[in-house]
Amino acid sequence: MKQAAFGEENADLSPREQLLRPMIDAIAQTMDLYGANYSFGQLYGIMFFEDKPMTLEEMKKVMNMSKSNMSYGVRSLMSSKMVTKLDEKRERKDLYVAETDFFQTFRNFFTLKLQREIDVMKEALSSVMPELEELTSAEDTPEEERQYCLRDLDKLQHAVKYYNWLQQFVDGLQEGEYFANFPASGFKPSSD
Repeated sequence: MKQAAFGEENADLSPREQLLRPMIDAIAQTMDLYGANYSFGQLYGIMFFEDKPMTLEEMKKVMNMSKSNMSYGVRSLMSSKMVTKLDEKRERKDLYVAETDFFQTFRNFFTLKLQREIDVMKEALSSVMPELEELTSAEDTPEEERQYCLRDLDKLQHAVKYYNWLQQFVDGLQEGEYFANFPASGFKPSSD
């Protein structure tokens, strides 16, 4: 794919590549909605339609980005499991390929993001709640402060219930139980 200087008109692009530009842009915009860098979304979109694994050098050329930005983008896409580094190499250069199963990218992306939220919140809850409980039972805590603490504890206990439910949801998402009834689950484009 010769998508270099993506935002510019490129006469070197084939009709297919010209037609795919709006799709690549839509993928990038969608990823941007979920907090991913727009340029990295473009890279993922280009890799999604690429028929072969790509090296960092090829990506750099296609995206017209610096090698350090390209490397950061690939690491970011790898951390969300949207891109995989292959064991094989081409001319001693690492090869990368995009995950093309949207069900799998959905599972990967959202389980990582939601698990991070759960971990951050559960750590804070386990730190704050015992101290609030101590404050409510301390003899020297003024009654008004005790009432505020009890209201806060009630809110945090609700949060604990939510994050326990969310953990069950993430576990089910990781195990694929929500996709069992979808005929397209596990769809991979044919290679012919």
